[in-house]
Amino acid sequence: MEYICGFTFAPFCGAGVLNSASAKESLKQMQERTGADFVIFAPNGVQKNAHSEEICYTSEATMTDEELVEMIAYAKELGLRVALKPTANCADGTWRAFISFFDYDVVCEAKWSNWFPSYTAFQLHYAKIAEKTGCEIFIAGCEMVMTEHREKEWRKLISDIKEVYHGLVSYNTDKYQEEHVTWWDAVDVISSSGYYPIHDWENQLDRIERVVKKYQKPFFFAEAGCMSVKDSNLVPNNWEVRGDVDLQGQRDWYEAMFEACEKRDWLKGMAFWSWNPKLPTREQALLMGDYEIYQKPAEQVVKEHFSQLSERKCLTSFLLARRVEAYSGAF
Repeated sequence: MEYICGFTFAPFCGAGVLNSASAKESLKQMQERTGADFVIFAPNGVQKNAHSEEICYTSEATMTDEELVEMIAYAKELGLRVALKPTANCADGTWRAFISFFDYDVVCEAKWSNWFPSYTAFQLHYAKIAEKTGCEIFIAGCEMVMTEHREKEWRKLISDIKEVYHGLVSYNTDKYQEEHVTWWDAVDVISSSGYYPIHDWENQLDRIERVVKKYQKPFFFAEAGCMSVKDSNLVPNNWEVRGDVDLQGQRDWYEAMFEACEKRDWLKGMAFWSWNPKLPTREQALLMGDYEIYQKPAEQVVKEHFSQLSERKCLTSFLLARRVEAYSGAF
């Protein structure tokens, strides 16, 4: 798998966002300002709460198929590789990791046997779009922690996806959950959310490496990031941290992540969270204590490392081509 230098763009945006001129300009700025060569689009699937059985992806809360297809085409015009990651979310604000039901069906209670067919229909809808538009990776959901023990259903889902989509299939588990997924052999690529504390990267990568070696699959961080808020780099997974804006603390976190990750040859990249479809002014950006890095010191860190990684990737491809050429000329 080719190394990923990416971002999630306009996650969970509603209808009408992606087909705006500002969104296309923002995507172009993302590529130019960061050196990214990969983008993840995350269509929003909405269920009322963590125990609802039906997932809706046809309301105004979700990007339309037409604008998604158009944006994928534009991303490819820019030279970006693309992944689709349809993601279930709860309308009441409950984190998707808590979506769950009784393990055994109970009369008059919500059931796994109803939820999984709805989730499958949601995933297959976008898997067909990924196939039609030539997306390089399909990520079958994100951080569905309380569902992951349902191994039989997840294996069936991945199999169904592979019937309609013929690129690489992945699944994005949550931080600290990598070793708890028992069906990694069913996917082509393992991925997780890399929101690890600034001083704990080596420890966490050692742990993830054991999973990667066990399953012999490529791995990348389908999400990763840190807010520009004081102490966010100690608990980057906690989006509820509040405090003073800390641009240096965010920058330090990105430096620490790259320093640790670039030493691991089994780690095939990362897609940072996230890049907005409408960019603020520089003055506004520097006052925002969020995961965005636009106009912040962390942006330059990403640009430097993504550019170095791209140069390294090009050199590797060149040397491989020369080796093949030399080998062919010997016969």
